[in-house]
Amino acid sequence: MTKLNVNGRVQDVDVEPEMPLLWVLRDELKLAGTKYGCGIAQCGACTVHVDGHATRSCVTPVGTVVGKKIVTIEGVGAKGLSRVQKAWLENEVPQCGYCQVGMIMAASALLAKIPKPTDADIDAAMTNLCRCGTYARVRKAIHAAAGTQVAAAPALVDLPNGQKA
Repeated sequence: MTKLNVNGRVQDVDVEPEMPLLWVLRDELKLAGTKYGCGIAQCGACTVHVDGHATRSCVTPVGTVVGKKIVTIEGVGAKGLSRVQKAWLENEVPQCGYCQVGMIMAASALLAKIPKPTDADIDAAMTNLCRCGTYARVRKAIHAAAGTQVAAAPALVDLPNGQKA
């Protein structure tokens, strides 16, 4: 038996230590919020927190997280919406929504580490892929959750031909 601390509860699972954490969460513990995207840690749909760090669960053997604190999206919203989840809704970030769980988990880990991130901090931390291209809304929501403003877009100027650029 393997003991895992998931969302504050210690649970026993009877799995091989090399089984990916993603499948333990989804299939053994019935926590279906964490998504399967690519299986090679590139897309980030499977992101969870392990001891506060954003971790791609599809390639993380369960044996490597024994004795660590694992938090899934179900744990983030266990006591009501988190500030990141609220900012996600207020800024209408989701489009198809598939990547959003991983994005929220990565953003939450970023804000725990850097409470007032710059655009460069966000770009460095948010390596999750979004096939719908909601990256600008993701950045805006992270700034909102942090209580900071998004950098203003440059002002449009009138061109001689009457167009704006």
